[in-house]
Amino acid sequence: MTLSRRSLLSFSAMAGLSGCSAVSAVSRASDPLDTYTLSPLGPVQPRPGGTRHLVVEMPTSGGELSTDRVLIKISPLQAEYLPDARWSEPTPAMVQTLLVNSLLNRGGFRLVSRVGAGLMPDYTLMCEIQAFQAELTGPDLASAQIHVALQMTVIREAGREIAGTRRFESTTSVISDSTVALIAGIDAAMQSVMADAVGWVQTLA
Repeated sequence: MTLSRRSLLSFSAMAGLSGCSAVSAVSRASDPLDTYTLSPLGPVQPRPGGTRHLVVEMPTSGGELSTDRVLIKISPLQAEYLPDARWSEPTPAMVQTLLVNSLLNRGGFRLVSRVGAGLMPDYTLMCEIQAFQAELTGPDLASAQIHVALQMTVIREAGREIAGTRRFESTTSVISDSTVALIAGIDAAMQSVMADAVGWVQTLA
Protein backbone atom coordinates (compact mmCIF):
# COMPACT_ATOMS: atom_id res chain seq x y z
CA MET A 1 0.00 0.00 0.00
CA THR A 2 1.24 3.49 -0.88
CA LEU A 3 0.37 6.39 1.41
CA SER A 4 0.84 10.11 0.97
CA ARG A 5 1.35 12.73 3.63
CA ARG A 6 -1.98 14.19 2.52
CA SER A 7 -3.68 10.86 3.27
CA LEU A 8 -2.17 10.70 6.74
CA LEU A 9 -3.05 14.31 7.50
CA SER A 10 -6.59 13.84 6.16
CA PHE A 11 -6.94 10.84 8.44
CA SER A 12 -5.78 12.99 11.35
CA ALA A 13 -8.35 15.65 10.52
CA MET A 14 -11.20 13.11 10.39
CA ALA A 15 -10.08 11.65 13.71
CA GLY A 16 -10.05 15.11 15.23
CA LEU A 17 -13.64 15.71 14.15
CA SER A 18 -14.71 12.57 15.97
CA GLY A 19 -13.05 13.75 19.19
CA CYS A 20 -10.01 11.44 19.22
CA SER A 21 -6.42 11.65 18.05
CA ALA A 22 -5.13 10.04 14.86
CA VAL A 23 -2.92 7.69 16.85
CA SER A 24 -5.75 6.42 19.05
CA ALA A 25 -8.08 6.16 16.06
CA VAL A 26 -5.57 4.04 14.14
CA SER A 27 -4.91 1.90 17.20
CA ARG A 28 -8.62 1.09 17.46
CA ALA A 29 -8.99 0.19 13.78
CA SER A 30 -10.75 -3.14 13.40
CA ASP A 31 -9.52 -3.98 9.90
CA PRO A 32 -7.04 -6.87 9.71
CA LEU A 33 -3.45 -5.68 9.38
CA ASP A 34 -0.56 -7.26 7.50
CA THR A 35 2.00 -8.57 9.99
CA TYR A 36 5.75 -8.05 9.57
CA THR A 37 8.89 -9.10 11.41
CA LEU A 38 12.58 -8.30 11.05
CA SER A 39 15.68 -10.44 10.51
CA PRO A 40 18.37 -11.21 13.11
CA LEU A 41 22.01 -11.23 12.09
CA GLY A 42 22.96 -14.44 10.35
CA PRO A 43 25.68 -16.85 11.59
CA VAL A 44 28.45 -15.41 9.42
CA GLN A 45 31.84 -16.59 10.72
CA PRO A 46 30.52 -17.13 14.26
CA ARG A 47 32.91 -16.97 17.17
CA PRO A 48 33.49 -20.23 19.06
CA GLY A 49 31.27 -20.88 22.06
CA GLY A 50 32.42 -19.21 25.25
CA THR A 51 31.86 -19.80 28.94
CA ARG A 52 29.83 -16.67 29.72
CA HIS A 53 26.09 -16.32 30.25
CA LEU A 54 24.47 -13.14 28.92
CA VAL A 55 20.93 -12.03 29.76
CA VAL A 56 19.20 -9.58 27.39
CA GLU A 57 16.62 -7.63 29.38
CA MET A 58 13.36 -6.43 27.84
CA PRO A 59 14.22 -3.08 26.19
CA THR A 60 12.57 0.08 27.44
CA SER A 61 10.96 2.67 25.17
CA GLY A 62 8.66 5.67 25.05
CA GLY A 63 4.92 5.04 24.95
CA GLU A 64 4.69 5.60 21.20
CA LEU A 65 6.98 2.59 20.65
CA SER A 66 5.54 0.25 23.29
CA THR A 67 3.10 -1.20 20.76
CA ASP A 68 3.05 -3.57 17.79
CA ARG A 69 2.27 -0.72 15.38
CA VAL A 70 4.77 0.65 12.81
CA LEU A 71 5.60 4.23 13.78
CA ILE A 72 5.83 7.20 11.39
CA LYS A 73 6.97 10.59 12.66
CA ILE A 74 5.13 13.18 10.54
CA SER A 75 6.99 15.90 12.44
CA PRO A 76 9.17 15.99 15.57
CA LEU A 77 5.97 16.57 17.58
CA GLN A 78 3.47 14.37 15.73
CA ALA A 79 3.44 10.58 15.51
CA GLU A 80 1.20 8.27 13.47
CA TYR A 81 1.13 4.55 12.72
CA LEU A 82 0.97 2.81 9.37
CA PRO A 83 -2.74 1.98 8.98
CA ASP A 84 -2.17 -1.32 7.14
CA ALA A 85 0.75 -2.89 9.04
CA ARG A 86 1.79 -4.19 12.43
CA TRP A 87 4.81 -5.95 13.92
CA SER A 88 4.60 -9.60 14.91
CA GLU A 89 4.98 -8.54 18.57
CA PRO A 90 5.34 -5.23 20.44
CA THR A 91 8.46 -3.32 19.39
CA PRO A 92 10.42 -3.85 22.66
CA ALA A 93 9.77 -7.62 22.58
CA MET A 94 10.72 -7.82 18.90
CA VAL A 95 13.98 -5.93 19.50
CA GLN A 96 14.79 -8.25 22.42
CA THR A 97 14.18 -11.29 20.20
CA LEU A 98 16.39 -9.85 17.45
CA LEU A 99 19.22 -9.14 19.89
CA VAL A 100 19.04 -12.58 21.52
CA ASN A 101 19.03 -14.40 18.18
CA SER A 102 21.76 -12.21 16.70
CA LEU A 103 24.04 -12.78 19.70
CA LEU A 104 23.39 -16.53 19.55
CA ASN A 105 24.07 -16.62 15.80
CA ARG A 106 27.35 -14.72 16.11
CA GLY A 107 28.60 -16.89 18.99
CA GLY A 108 31.05 -16.21 21.80
CA PHE A 109 28.69 -17.07 24.68
CA ARG A 110 27.80 -20.24 26.54
CA LEU A 111 24.21 -19.03 26.89
CA VAL A 112 22.21 -16.01 25.73
CA SER A 113 18.75 -15.76 27.24
CA ARG A 114 15.92 -13.41 28.11
CA VAL A 115 15.88 -14.45 31.77
CA GLY A 116 18.40 -15.97 34.12
CA ALA A 117 16.88 -19.48 33.76
CA GLY A 118 17.71 -20.10 37.42
CA LEU A 119 21.38 -19.26 36.81
CA MET A 120 23.31 -16.15 37.78
CA PRO A 121 24.34 -14.47 34.50
CA ASP A 122 27.84 -13.17 33.99
CA TYR A 123 26.59 -10.12 32.09
CA THR A 124 23.31 -8.30 31.54
CA LEU A 125 22.53 -6.26 28.43
CA MET A 126 20.11 -3.36 28.94
CA CYS A 127 18.69 -1.49 25.96
CA GLU A 128 16.63 1.68 25.50
CA ILE A 129 14.88 2.10 22.14
CA GLN A 130 15.26 5.78 21.33
CA ALA A 131 14.11 5.64 17.69
CA PHE A 132 12.50 2.92 15.60
CA GLN A 133 10.50 4.60 12.87
CA ALA A 134 10.09 6.21 9.51
CA GLU A 135 10.41 10.01 9.52
CA LEU A 136 9.02 12.36 6.89
CA THR A 137 11.57 14.82 5.54
CA GLY A 138 9.34 16.31 2.81
CA PRO A 139 5.73 16.63 1.70
CA ASP A 140 4.98 12.90 1.37
CA LEU A 141 6.21 9.43 2.29
CA ALA A 142 8.36 9.32 -0.86
CA SER A 143 10.71 11.61 1.06
CA ALA A 144 10.77 9.44 4.19
CA GLN A 145 13.90 8.22 5.91
CA ILE A 146 14.32 5.42 8.44
CA HIS A 147 15.75 6.13 11.88
CA VAL A 148 16.79 3.44 14.38
CA ALA A 149 18.67 4.30 17.58
CA LEU A 150 19.41 2.04 20.56
CA GLN A 151 21.18 3.04 23.77
CA MET A 152 22.88 -0.03 25.26
CA THR A 153 24.52 -0.74 28.59
CA VAL A 154 26.37 -3.92 29.57
CA ILE A 155 26.42 -4.74 33.30
CA ARG A 156 29.09 -7.04 34.73
CA GLU A 157 27.13 -8.93 37.37
CA ALA A 158 30.19 -9.65 39.51
CA GLY A 159 30.21 -6.44 41.52
CA ARG A 160 27.28 -4.97 39.50
CA GLU A 161 29.67 -2.76 37.52
CA ILE A 162 29.00 -1.02 34.22
CA ALA A 163 31.23 -2.70 31.66
CA GLY A 164 30.27 -0.19 28.98
CA THR A 165 27.52 2.01 27.58
CA ARG A 166 27.08 3.21 24.01
CA ARG A 167 24.49 4.53 21.55
CA PHE A 168 24.03 2.81 18.19
CA GLU A 169 22.23 4.63 15.41
CA SER A 170 21.40 4.23 11.72
CA THR A 171 19.58 6.56 9.35
CA THR A 172 18.76 5.49 5.80
CA SER A 173 16.53 6.57 2.91
CA VAL A 174 13.84 4.35 1.40
CA ILE A 175 13.41 3.57 -2.29
CA SER A 176 9.64 4.18 -2.36
CA ASP A 177 6.71 5.10 -0.15
CA SER A 178 5.18 1.60 -0.08
CA THR A 179 4.68 -0.22 3.21
CA VAL A 180 6.97 -3.02 2.04
CA ALA A 181 9.74 -0.52 1.26
CA LEU A 182 9.38 1.15 4.66
CA ILE A 183 9.56 -2.21 6.44
CA ALA A 184 12.60 -3.21 4.36
CA GLY A 185 14.24 0.10 5.27
CA ILE A 186 13.68 -0.50 8.99
CA ASP A 187 15.10 -4.01 8.59
CA ALA A 188 18.23 -2.67 6.88
CA ALA A 189 18.72 0.02 9.53
CA MET A 190 18.27 -2.51 12.33
CA GLN A 191 20.75 -4.87 10.69
CA SER A 192 23.34 -2.08 10.65
CA VAL A 193 22.70 -1.20 14.30
CA MET A 194 22.83 -4.84 15.44
CA ALA A 195 26.05 -5.56 13.55
CA ASP A 196 27.82 -2.79 15.46
CA ALA A 197 26.10 -3.55 18.78
CA VAL A 198 26.76 -7.30 18.76
CA GLY A 199 30.43 -6.78 17.97
CA TRP A 200 30.67 -4.26 20.80
CA VAL A 201 28.99 -6.59 23.30
CA GLN A 202 31.34 -9.41 22.32
CA THR A 203 34.37 -7.24 23.08
CA LEU A 204 33.02 -6.30 26.53
CA ALA A 205 31.75 -9.72 27.60
